[in-house]
Order: sequence, then C-alpha cells, then structure tokens
Amino acid sequence: MKFIDEATIYVEAGRGGSGCVSFRREKFVPRGGPDGGDGGKGGDVIIAGNKDLASLHDFRYKRTYKAENGKAGSGRNKTGRDGRDIIINVPLGTVVSDRDASVVLFQVLKDGQSHVAAGGGRGGRGNARFVTPTHKAPLEFDPGEEGEKRYLYLDLKLLADIGLVGHPNAGKSTLITRLTQARPKVGDYPFTTLRPSLGVLDDEEEEKQFVIADIPGIIEGASQGKGLGLAFLKHIERTGALLIVLDLSSDDVKGDYATLMNELGTYRDSMLAKPRLVVLNKADLVPADKALRSKADLEHSGEKVVTVSARTGVGLDDLRVAISGSIQSLKQGLAADGAAENIHDKVL
Repeated sequence: MKFIDEATIYVEAGRGGSGCVSFRREKFVPRGGPDGGDGGKGGDVIIAGNKDLASLHDFRYKRTYKAENGKAGSGRNKTGRDGRDIIINVPLGTVVSDRDASVVLFQVLKDGQSHVAAGGGRGGRGNARFVTPTHKAPLEFDPGEEGEKRYLYLDLKLLADIGLVGHPNAGKSTLITRLTQARPKVGDYPFTTLRPSLGVLDDEEEEKQFVIADIPGIIEGASQGKGLGLAFLKHIERTGALLIVLDLSSDDVKGDYATLMNELGTYRDSMLAKPRLVVLNKADLVPADKALRSKADLEHSGEKVVTVSARTGVGLDDLRVAISGSIQSLKQGLAADGAAENIHDKVL
C-alpha cells in the first residue's frame, strides 16, 4: 500500500431543518393558537484521531463528506430531529487546515481527540416562536440555516519519540529492525526505505516504551527537494530527539555528518535544537582504529556518540541504554519547565 501523507477533502455540514407553520385543531378549541415546532440542527462534520491508522490512504478514494440535514419541525410544538453527525477518522499527527484560507484549524495528536471541522446549521423557528400580544396567529417561520462548507487540507506528520536521520544506505532500516519490532524493507542500495515506518523500543528496566520513526535517507540538497528527504523531513518535526546514523565505511564520515546537520538546519532551525545521539553504524566493516578516530572527532564536536553494528548486534545494548537516558532526561526537562509529560506536545 502506498504511503499517503497529504489529502484534500470536501466537507459539508447538514442544513438546519425548517420551522413549522401549524395551528392547534382540537374539537373543543375552535381557535387554537400556533403550535409549529422548530427544525432540528444540521449534523456536524467531526475529525477524530484514531491510533490504528497509519496514513491518509483512504482519502484517495473518498473525498466528499456530508453530514445529515436536520428534520423539519411539526405541529404540537414538536421539534425536528437533529441531523446525524459524520465522523472522519484520521491518523494521529494529522494537521487540518482550511485549504482556501490557508489557515491551520487544529491538529489531532491523541487517540479519540475530536474537533468540529464544519458546524451544522441551526434549525429554523416554528410559527409558535413569532407570537406577540398583537400578532396571535403568525404565519412566519425560519427555513433553517445552511451548514458550513469547506475544503480541508490534511497533512500527516508522524508522532514519535525519536527520529532516525541518515544518508541512504546508512543502515537505518536494519537498525530499527534490531531495536524494535518494526519490519521495514532492508536492502543494500540507496532509498530502500520509500515510506516512513514506526517501531517501538521497549525499556524493560524503566518499563517504558519509545516510538522510533525511520524516514527515507537524506542526501545533500534534500531540504530543497532533492531525493526523497523534503517529502519526509516533516515526519521528524515532532520527535523529541534524533538519532543521527552514519556509515563508518564511508570515505568521509565527518563530511556526511556535516551534510546531515546542514540539511536539517536548512529545513528548520528547530531541528538542530533537538537532543540527539550520533550512531556510528557498520563497525564490523572497518578497522577498529578508524571507528575510534571517527568517534573521537565527533565527540570533540560535542556530540554523544555510540558505535554499533546493526548487522551483527555489537553495541546495540549500549545504544538502548543511551536512548533511554536521553529520552528520560528530555521528559524530565519538560516536566521541570511545566510542559506536558508527553514529548509529542513539545513541538506543535
């Protein structure tokens, strides 16, 4: 299934039901007063978060959503039934905007969280509402208001605690496979990963779980649209921390690191402010002295560095401990600042 992270849909709330013109007609009440009831409210269009959804794929096939109209009022002051709401489920992390106004309306970040995207019209008043001391037999009524109509632009930005960033073929997919239960496609050629994937890292000691997002590899110029990076960099905007994965077998490890930092900073300055760990991968393919030099160079730049071989498993336990420590420190820092405990709330 193709990963879809953008969609445009048309939503239309229900129209309010018309008010009723009616007069009491009873055997012993020859001149009964007005008893026309009000119309029911039109149904709303509601956007709701669903943790079981992973993409906006369903919106390729259904793009128009209309709620039910309210029912008309009737005699004996009976109010018409409200129109049924329509609920549109979206993945967590979906940003909903008014397409034509280019305004963000809301973001769906939690399972079950819901927002009214288009409000139903108010029901019309029946003629019983128009009675006055001098106007005792009104024929007036309201037809009911139109519901809101708009085009919505849906933009999915995945929610994860940690984002994996690296050049194509740096071993990110193998790494997330070894760390979590995710099963991304793995291959020895660039751009094996063509869609973001999520995995869950279990920290048994702390009884915690961390969600890790793997995105397609970033090449030089990704922030300007080269390769696949620009389309997927947004999926790590909300992550609390980054794992910078570098290929130790590269001819220029420091240059690869500099390119990634430049692309992240060019895309958005805030990306460089995130806590991060540098993972030197493929240690099994290089002499030990090269691995040590590369680690020392990056640590001299102020980075926290862990050397691993995702293929053989060497160093993965150290990496798990480092990841857990970094995320726990981040969450404690947010709590100290009075922020929400869930790091997903840090970047909105």
